[in-house]
Amino acid sequence: QVQLVESGGGLVQAGDSLRLSCTASGRTFSTMAWFRQAPGKEREFVARIARTTYTDYADSVKYRFTISRDSAKNTIYLQMNSLKPEDTAVYYCAATLGLVTRDPVSYDYWGQGTQVTVSS
Repeated sequence: QVQLVESGGGLVQAGDSLRLSCTASGRTFSTMAWFRQAPGKEREFVARIARTTYTDYADSVKYRFTISRDSAKNTIYLQMNSLKPEDTAVYYCAATLGLVTRDPVSYDYWGQGTQVTVSS
């Protein structure tokens, strides 16, 4: 059975850093990604990483967030620096066996989400 389990969320102040983790069990994936969803908004792409270590970021987080992968642990990370109040959201880990994409519809598996709250 495939499971994605996130951890690392919390309440921080603007300018602080957080690191999220997502560990997959049951199989490995070609691409894993982070999405987020703020109250009243649609789920949006944050970052993705392919098995080849190709990475891609949303413009809103580029140069502040870094996605990385530890294949031996089947885990991805999201290092979030210089956090802003607008980064407040539930962050979801996702995985796909298919093509690299930013579209959440393309992802086959999802974690339960972890809350990130940034106060001003």
